[in-house]
Amino acid sequence: MNILVLNCGSSSLKYRLISMPAETELAGGEAQRIGPPTAKPSRIVHHVCGQAPQVHIAPMANHASAFEQVVRILQQTVGRTPDAIGHRIVHDGGLFGAHSRLDDKTIAQLETINDMAPIHNPPAVNLTKACRKLYPTLPQVAVFDTVFHATIPEAARTYAIPGWMSRDLGIRKYGFHGISHQYVATEAARLLKRRMNTLNAVSCHLGSGGASLCAIVNGKSVDNTMGYSPLQGLVMSTRCGDLDPAIALRLMALSEGDYKSVEQLLNERSGVLGLSGQSADIRDALAAVSRGDAHSARPELAAQIYLWRLRKYLGAYLATVGNADAVIFTDTVGETVPAVRWAMCANMEDFGLAIDPALNDHAGRLPTDISAPGSRVRILVIATNEELSIARSAYSLLTSESKPEKKGVAV
Repeated sequence: MNILVLNCGSSSLKYRLISMPAETELAGGEAQRIGPPTAKPSRIVHHVCGQAPQVHIAPMANHASAFEQVVRILQQTVGRTPDAIGHRIVHDGGLFGAHSRLDDKTIAQLETINDMAPIHNPPAVNLTKACRKLYPTLPQVAVFDTVFHATIPEAARTYAIPGWMSRDLGIRKYGFHGISHQYVATEAARLLKRRMNTLNAVSCHLGSGGASLCAIVNGKSVDNTMGYSPLQGLVMSTRCGDLDPAIALRLMALSEGDYKSVEQLLNERSGVLGLSGQSADIRDALAAVSRGDAHSARPELAAQIYLWRLRKYLGAYLATVGNADAVIFTDTVGETVPAVRWAMCANMEDFGLAIDPALNDHAGRLPTDISAPGSRVRILVIATNEELSIARSAYSLLTSESKPEKKGVAV
């Protein structure tokens, strides 16, 4: 089964065609500059395994036309069309609790929760409708970031607010980055030669944009630093992370109730960008500190706050997990910035954690183990692969649906 995995951004569309169950990537790429005309033309950067990437210039007024172009290029370059489509959907709003086959009913349900993930869900849901219109018989599966966190216990997911708000408004912790956390946890279990249902770990998804930690007990998520929205938790590139609610109330008062401007401030102008005043990328702040730039005071403070929050949550989640088998680092910062891994793990022997400085500085080919000899908790660096995780989930759902139900035998 060839599954086309689609990861939709506001003006982009990442895709991979993966042959399942062999898990062979046949092709992939990204449609860029979708929508209104920009200084440069819209294009698709496409690659077939073993070949150099190719750039295809094509008009793409919306994600539907981008999808048409992607399918056309796949037919031309690999001679194949997908047998099914797997979509990354960030938020399920608590409506599903499991990855789900997409039809008119489920798409309509998803549209009712667009406001719960206004940046991510609307373009992804619109794309599912476009795909269904263009290829009505092609099976489509929604793979949710929130599903891995459906196992977070009630005491961890419930906010200390009146019960009716949780019950009637759905205000609770949902957790995010679940597709990535599940993938690297599965890989960690394989590396440690453990069954997934026995793995205890802290997974650190540290991206150049969003970031979260996940506490995993017996292979299941029991907490995630993100909450009702991706705004909670760690200091991120432009998101503030944890914040005293009174600050949001104060900002609402100052803006005379303009909640959209407050939401934009906390989501798009805070975090590393707001602290450093220069860049939203923590790597730039760390580099400025390393160079000893004359104007590095603000980047240095940004780096200190960013790392303080990370280390605090790592300690909290190691306590939550208990007898941890591993701490896992993944995504852009987690995979490529040794200084962040060192700042989080150094002098943590009391937690069973000992990091090897040489292995950390030269992590090399991933996955790899950067723990020092004698470290009770292994420190693993694993490249995430959300697209493969989506393909696995979509394939599992579609093949389980196709299996005939076992009927009882009369005796």
